[in-house]
Amino acid sequence: MSLSPDQQFHDLIKKSSHPLILLAPYPSRDDIASALALSLFIERLGKSVTLAADRIETTLGELPFITRPKETLAALSGARDFVLSFNTSYNKILGIRTAQEGDEYRIYLTPEKGTIDPRDFSFIPAHYRFDAAIIIGVPDKEHLGKIFEDNPDIFYEVPLINIDTSSQNELFGQINLVDITASSKSEILAELLERTVPTFITEPIAEALLAGIMTATESFQKKNTTPKALKAAAGLIGHGADQQKIVRALYRTEPLPLLKLWGRALSHIRWDEQHKLILAPVSLEDLVQSRAHTHDLSLVLEKIRNSFSLATTFVLFFQESPLTVQVLLKCHHAEALDKLRQALVGSEMRGDVLVFSIAANSLETAEIHLQSHLVPLLDQTEA
Repeated sequence: MSLSPDQQFHDLIKKSSHPLILLAPYPSRDDIASALALSLFIERLGKSVTLAADRIETTLGELPFITRPKETLAALSGARDFVLSFNTSYNKILGIRTAQEGDEYRIYLTPEKGTIDPRDFSFIPAHYRFDAAIIIGVPDKEHLGKIFEDNPDIFYEVPLINIDTSSQNELFGQINLVDITASSKSEILAELLERTVPTFITEPIAEALLAGIMTATESFQKKNTTPKALKAAAGLIGHGADQQKIVRALYRTEPLPLLKLWGRALSHIRWDEQHKLILAPVSLEDLVQSRAHTHDLSLVLEKIRNSFSLATTFVLFFQESPLTVQVLLKCHHAEALDKLRQALVGSEMRGDVLVFSIAANSLETAEIHLQSHLVPLLDQTEA
């Protein structure tokens, strides 16, 4: 009888000595929380674990109240050794030294007899120090960005565990824990750990997973708040997760510059009732006067989305250079967002935000462009 995905996951983690957990360059808070929870769980098993993602410090800064694993990396440099092998059956090596000479790193060998026969020399790639890779919240390996581009071999040499909720997921793992009915990746992990090793769910692990579920469901207010999500949350509270602590950390510690920028953005909002579209221009003056940063804009967009229940598409745009305007877009429906991503050349997903740039020397010009180009695309996605 073949093993279930739960059993395969449990067996692989049990056999692994150093798993690698990977996130996309712009993960959601749910992705981050589930990765941190899984890192804590693996460390609880007495194993080494590494969490890696582009922009890792910025990523983990999204949830500073959750305990980090011991090793986090923005790139997988040093993840693999290469072995220079010498057959010494007929000629022993008496000494070895190395030296950096300009751009060359040289290895000097002292053989016992004369010279070394080139046939006795070989170059061997050793195994990666990671023996499993757990990938959270990406539809395919390419969405991991530079980590995949710089280390493609690792994805073919170690077993992959794929955890996601997206219907676009390509099921690229040897173990696929993909549930499109789940509210979040944190819910998938909470249920998985509850079914397999409930005694290993510590309070920090439970709080990380509950934080992930709460961010994905907006504190159980979104439509994806299913009975399964509520049951998983209740189980995590039973394991010691402090819901009020999480609420305070997530929603009551917003920095003043962010709140000021949110207020200024609200004052400029345009409402297109026919297309259920919110347009929110943010000027350089708004950023300067609020003392906020451009990395706060995605949080402002999320707050705007939470403030307008009648809208389905939310667009925030700002002047990123004298000749270009950057656009951040969110939709209530993932299918519509994916269609827009395919239609808008040069756009990319950063978590659940679609980002692209347009040629415009002012916000007014950008708004005209969005009205003339984006609105027809919205009509097509609804068709």
